[in-house]
Amino acid sequence: MSNSRTPAIKARNKSFSIKALSIKSLTLLGFGLVALPLVIALIFGASQVNTLAKTSTGLITNIANVLDSLQVLKSSQIKMERSAAQYLVLRDPALAASYQEQSQQILLLTQTLMADSQDLKLQNLLKAYSQNITTLIEKTMQEAKLKSATDSTIIKPLQSQFNVLTNVYEQIFQRSNELNSLHITNIKQAAQATRDIMIRSLVIIPISILIAGIFIFLITSPLKVLAQNILQLQRGKFDQEIKVTGAPEIQEIVQALESMRTRLQALELQKSSFIRHISHELKTPLAAIREGTELLYDNSVGELNADQQEISQIIKNSVFRLQQHIEDLLDFNIVLDSTSLQDSESLQINDVVQQVLTDRKLDIKRKKIVINNKLTDIAIFSNRKQVAVIIDNILSNAIKYSPDEGAIDISSALVDGHLQLFICDHGVGIAHENQTKIFDAFYQGPAPENSLVKGSGLGLTIVKELLLRLNGNIELLHQQSESQGTRMKITLPRAFRQQEQL
Repeated sequence: MSNSRTPAIKARNKSFSIKALSIKSLTLLGFGLVALPLVIALIFGASQVNTLAKTSTGLITNIANVLDSLQVLKSSQIKMERSAAQYLVLRDPALAASYQEQSQQILLLTQTLMADSQDLKLQNLLKAYSQNITTLIEKTMQEAKLKSATDSTIIKPLQSQFNVLTNVYEQIFQRSNELNSLHITNIKQAAQATRDIMIRSLVIIPISILIAGIFIFLITSPLKVLAQNILQLQRGKFDQEIKVTGAPEIQEIVQALESMRTRLQALELQKSSFIRHISHELKTPLAAIREGTELLYDNSVGELNADQQEISQIIKNSVFRLQQHIEDLLDFNIVLDSTSLQDSESLQINDVVQQVLTDRKLDIKRKKIVINNKLTDIAIFSNRKQVAVIIDNILSNAIKYSPDEGAIDISSALVDGHLQLFICDHGVGIAHENQTKIFDAFYQGPAPENSLVKGSGLGLTIVKELLLRLNGNIELLHQQSESQGTRMKITLPRAFRQQEQL
């Protein structure tokens, strides 16, 4: 039974063999598959060009040699004709020897051309030319023996015979030109064929690019998925299991990230539960302490002297400060407890801001602050509680650092599908050397004048963390001077006009 399953298992493993390759092996394989067609095309093209070069060189050399031989043949024929005429007239043995030498040179050159030529017609013309030379030599010698030097008919028969020889030479020259033209045409056709082959071989380039693209996709796609999962972990989303297919190196990273995700999720749940529990446990006795302190401070249980009144005031302020720290701790718990606040909904930013202003109504009224509300009808798709915590922290700082009877400007804008919320106070502003530290955990800048309660230094850290999880951003806008106050810009995605839909 195991033997029958073995081929199926092997076939299944074989079908996934590419995915199982390591990144190094996959890179080498991709490089080899991309380079192989290009190398083959390069070798083939070089071979074709080399063949064309050799063929063209041989043909051109042959054409040049034939032309040179025909020039020599023509020159020798002219010399032979001159030597024959002089010999018949003068009957000088030296002229006879020159005549014989010229004729032998022509016969040798004709035989060479016949041996080198593969054209039958040209060979027949050269053969006829050679026979005419032989016949001409015999007749010249016979006429030299039979006729006297004063015979007026010596030159005319000689010229007639050389005219026949010239006609044959002209036919040879014409045929040679035809063959040369044919060779040149063949060279052009061979060059055109080589060029066509090289052009057709260019199709290998897009094929190689396609292969490279496939292997780039195989290598980078798992890395992109990994980057997305790491980004989710960075945003505190630990509830989604990490699953990525790919090379063994990718699988090792996936296992490490999955192990880290489960541990972070467990730690987050433990921290969230602990903070929630301890905060509620502290708020219950704190409420009783605060109520008792208020009763003492208001002389509800008897008149207090000046020292007792001062001590009551200190206790009251300390209780209020402790309550603020517990509220900050609960807000910070919202950042940690990402599993309970992932639900998003469509919400009007005006409503959220108005709710925060209502919650801070007593603080605003105590400092007689004027709120300049310039919000437009913009909605966002986000988590209401998280957005409320963000706005509340920024507004609480604006209220805290605003002077009495000051003003806070709140405005909004919709830019490329993002909400831009501006909150600006007219307080003392933030010193330039402290502007890069305000988002650090537990950092506390200089307290405002007449401030009885010191902050925890977690407010802007909470805002930064929550905006990171909501894919938003916060930035401190540039101010000309510290006296112009502090202007914060909050950016949140997935925004739209009230009448629009997502």
